Amino acid sequence: RMASPALLMRVVASAYSVAEKAATIVRNVMSTGDLGIVEKAGPNDLQTKADRLVQMSICASLARKFPKATIIGEEDLPTDDVTEELIEDGHCEEILRKPCPAQYTGIKEEELVIWVDPLDGTKEYTEGLLDHVTVLIGIAYGGKAIAGVINQPYYNYEAGAGAVLGRTIWGVLGIGAFGFQLTEAPAGKHIIVTTRSHSSTLVNECISALNPDTVIRVGGAGNKVIQLIEGKASAYVFASPGCKKWDTCAPEAILHAVGGKITDIRGNSFQYNKEVKHMNSAGVLATLRNYDYYASRIPNTVKESLVP
Repeated sequence: RMASPALLMRVVASAYSVAEKAATIVRNVMSTGDLGIVEKAGPNDLQTKADRLVQMSICASLARKFPKATIIGEEDLPTDDVTEELIEDGHCEEILRKPCPAQYTGIKEEELVIWVDPLDGTKEYTEGLLDHVTVLIGIAYGGKAIAGVINQPYYNYEAGAGAVLGRTIWGVLGIGAFGFQLTEAPAGKHIIVTTRSHSSTLVNECISALNPDTVIRVGGAGNKVIQLIEGKASAYVFASPGCKKWDTCAPEAILHAVGGKITDIRGNSFQYNKEVKHMNSAGVLATLRNYDYYASRIPNTVKESLVP
């Protein structure tokens, strides 16, 4: 008889199903037409009913199965009023069948930190830019992002009636990443993906220093990393504070699982232990390939303006 799957693989397999449930909630809230929008810090920092319900669903579902893990979600919410219909108990069998990388077989539940962004790209969600929206569940151990799940609730939404809506991408360091077609950006082209709603002089100064052929402005950190792994962009550059640990943990694990690299603008890697501050205050630089090319061209003035 097979030994029971390692804890990490059970967490990822559960997170996969939990993310699929989250996507259903996101679509249901949108279809009711009442998003229940609340401004948090301002008009670019919004929270909807979907952010609230999805976070309760993800955190409560994972906490029930893995009570000793630390789960950190974006929204500040009460945890006691979660209804049973928000709980997802399933798991993805295919993930459980994959062997756990040897360096992670001994992980204990209390050593895991799970970073949850229930709805990355909230502003775009409220504006109907549905393909920008992702649900992010990142799993960290020893301060490093080691596994992640990204669900796109509206993947394929422009494909018309009968198309299967939504997809789930997952990855584990040492295994790889699945649920998409890994593609490199066109050789010799410098296509930069950056923020859509959090632009600034510094953001733009940094991009122009890289002399890009094209600049794509989209919402959501999850969405931007997907642009990298699907070959639509060659670098994700964001020279500004604003991105948080729950935005980068899941995408980082997936990007690193396929040989990419993500750091802050100054080249420091992100830390994901539970005591860490939530803000990635020195911005983001990420690529699937050719990281050094972009890193070497970030102006010192930009680096000096961003303090980790």
